[in-house]
Amino acid sequence: MPYRDEDAVGDIKQIWELSRHQYLTVLAAAYAITGDERYAERVAAHLRSWWTANPPLRGVHWISGIELGIRLLSWVWIRRLLDGWPGAAGLFEGNPVALNQIWHHQRWLAAFPSRGSSANNHVIAEAAGQFAAACAFGWFPSSARWRTEALRSLERHLRGNTFGSGLNRELATEYHGLVLELGLAAVAEADAARRPVPASLRLVLLRMTDALAAVVDNRLRPPRQGDADDGHGLVVDGAGTDRWASLLATGDAVFGRLAWWPMVTGTDVRTPLLAALIRPYATKGTARPASRPAHFADAGMTILRGPGEIWCRCDGGPHGFLSIAAHAHADALSLEVRHDGVDVLADPGTYCYHGQPEWRRYFRSTLGHNTLQLDGGDQSVSGGPFLWTRQARSRVLVADTSGASDGGTARWCAEHDGYQRSVHRRRVELTAASQELRVVDEIHGRNGPRRAVRLAFHLGPAIAADLVGNRAVLTWTRDGEDRSAVLDLPGQLSWRAHRGESDPPLGWYSAGFGRKEPTTTLIGTGFADGAEGFTTVLKFRG
Repeated sequence: MPYRDEDAVGDIKQIWELSRHQYLTVLAAAYAITGDERYAERVAAHLRSWWTANPPLRGVHWISGIELGIRLLSWVWIRRLLDGWPGAAGLFEGNPVALNQIWHHQRWLAAFPSRGSSANNHVIAEAAGQFAAACAFGWFPSSARWRTEALRSLERHLRGNTFGSGLNRELATEYHGLVLELGLAAVAEADAARRPVPASLRLVLLRMTDALAAVVDNRLRPPRQGDADDGHGLVVDGAGTDRWASLLATGDAVFGRLAWWPMVTGTDVRTPLLAALIRPYATKGTARPASRPAHFADAGMTILRGPGEIWCRCDGGPHGFLSIAAHAHADALSLEVRHDGVDVLADPGTYCYHGQPEWRRYFRSTLGHNTLQLDGGDQSVSGGPFLWTRQARSRVLVADTSGASDGGTARWCAEHDGYQRSVHRRRVELTAASQELRVVDEIHGRNGPRRAVRLAFHLGPAIAADLVGNRAVLTWTRDGEDRSAVLDLPGQLSWRAHRGESDPPLGWYSAGFGRKEPTTTLIGTGFADGAEGFTTVLKFRG
């Protein structure tokens, strides 16, 4: 079956996603909360239908291990949430069809774990689902062995996929959330079944939670870095629940919040469910940050914060994880700038994976990020939708994040070698008193003819821009209040605003997978000539 041929089957991911059965965990949660048996009956009808239509080892739902792992985790929670329903046992442990499906899912995962360059979030989902099922559905002769092997894999790969700072090594923020959700769900199952887990596994989840608390903006939005496909590990909340606030609320319940953590005021269903199972983590003697971290040296991520809730992410880290860096973008030295949670200079997002290769290339490209492009090429060379054959190497030279917090200036400087014969160096200064962000781009080590430059600044979808010459006046509304900023662009370049263009793609923002909307992108074109840098100044008003 040519499941990656969009002309033949459509976008396979849209088919796989429904069969993770996370919409059924929401229905099961609705039953658990309301006691209305119509929810339970609908869940049962859908499961029986799916099991009949997808017999073991046949069809597209028996291809990708991550799908099997997440599906098992959903079934574990469906069984738990339906526990008060009279038909629950007859749907699961008393149902030969369900037993056959659960056994084959675990047997498949035991036989075909992701390896090598695929040992990223996929193998963590496989191990978490396998472990959770072996704890909750320990009905088979192989359950103990599956449980032991899955826990060993989960602990090893969770550590391997996480920097010491707590950030995920794929450098794609939504996968940080996915992995954290999977890890928490697995630990919940272990504690519910009274199965010991290594302390190192809980420690990684603690560090991931502290790191998440450190990088979010004042509206609890994390960076929009790398690929994002809206993938979740466990869903029991309805639409409108803030994923990141939910994770921080769970972290508070399980690990305890630190004094510098941002406040979480919303409520969710998942936190009390997980907290009821996970035993509190004894953090005494565990080193945790005394103040809010702003520079994550291993991940190359630096967060500059200023007055008026200015938030700026600077990217000077590795290109991606493992040899293929599957979920990386060609975004070295790119910036994200927000004001009170509103994207001003935005990371455009991801939009698609398998289908529409032209759009996949654009959203991963250097031109698709707030950074500088030389000679019309990407800093890193793509070999396919999840493959990079040459990766730019970045290094941070300066990361002084303390200045803006006390009324002074925070500074960051980094460079990368992605352009052969030339090095792109970028300096960023955020001055608190003037609410001003200054960006200087330099090209060093040129040889031969002048090199063509394109400098891109992607504005968020809420931002209106009036570009005259090399000055853009930016306006937007937040909570009914009109706000504005002035963006002074390098005068050596010729500037043009692009919006919603398709041939080739330019001027787009993707808020979520499969969705895109027009936005304004400012492109400056010219040449790198001499030692003079390109200076951009963003000044917020009021």
